[in-house]
Amino acid sequence: MSEHPAPEAATDPAAGPTTPDEGPRFRLLLVPGVVPASWVRTWRERVADVPLELVHSPAAEAGAVLARGEADAALLRLPVDRDVLSAIPLYVETTVVVLPKDHLLTALDEVAPEDLAEETLITPGDDVLRWADAPGEPSLLPPPATTEEAVALVASGVGLLVVPQSLARLHHRKDLTYRPLTDAPGSQAALAWLADRDGDPLVEELIGIVRGRTVNSSRGRGAAPERDGGGSAAAKGSGAKGAAAGKGGAAGRGAAPGRSGGATRGGRPSFGSGGGRGRSGGRPGSARGGRKGR
Repeated sequence: MSEHPAPEAATDPAAGPTTPDEGPRFRLLLVPGVVPASWVRTWRERVADVPLELVHSPAAEAGAVLARGEADAALLRLPVDRDVLSAIPLYVETTVVVLPKDHLLTALDEVAPEDLAEETLITPGDDVLRWADAPGEPSLLPPPATTEEAVALVASGVGLLVVPQSLARLHHRKDLTYRPLTDAPGSQAALAWLADRDGDPLVEELIGIVRGRTVNSSRGRGAAPERDGGGSAAAKGSGAKGAAAGKGGAAGRGAAPGRSGGATRGGRPSFGSGGGRGRSGGRPGSARGGRKGR
């Protein structure tokens, strides 16, 4: 991961960190496998004056990077330290088993844990699933440090690897494939930021984007401004009409029975917030059906 100089204090808290040579920016940390392409595009459309800078970190170090102030928010995998970070769960990743293309289990559309009972499983040092009672036999080789190294071992035929589907795609090889694995732990992706920055306009802008809020319903800088006087223009206009009607009555015109001279309808519409925090947002978790090919 590239190093970034410590940011100076920004004169506008909503503008994000700055450096002497750069303007305001918002640094979004990504862990391996997370691909936020659509969210990045939306940010650049809505917050064009604050560049979104993508930084990268191993999954195990993401929380520490946020705590040190080297990123403003992160798309990472749970769990995180809730005493330091706030987080919104987004989606649960599909768990797959990575195996050679000529392996017998490729005849199945999906694999069950019992299918791995006689297989050797490789667990890398950066494992994110933490499957304590995984089936099969653990590899007798020294654990590889990274998922990338574990994939290379699968290609050499020494065992199989269980990972989130996003990591299987990230480390794709032509001689390997993968199959969905049922009844296995899942990896929960989340958006996280320092708890001290709860309510920060730029953080709220990003929350709105990943939750799919519109510009008008956003709680960030793009939120619709409040109108002066606590009422809508329509309500004020209706009140003026009612006052005029009252004057007409005083001039000798009787008001129609049952009508109120100053009544108004409508008023300022209430925009939805997009849901409370802590609910699962973003794309839904995968739903697996029955097994096929057995």
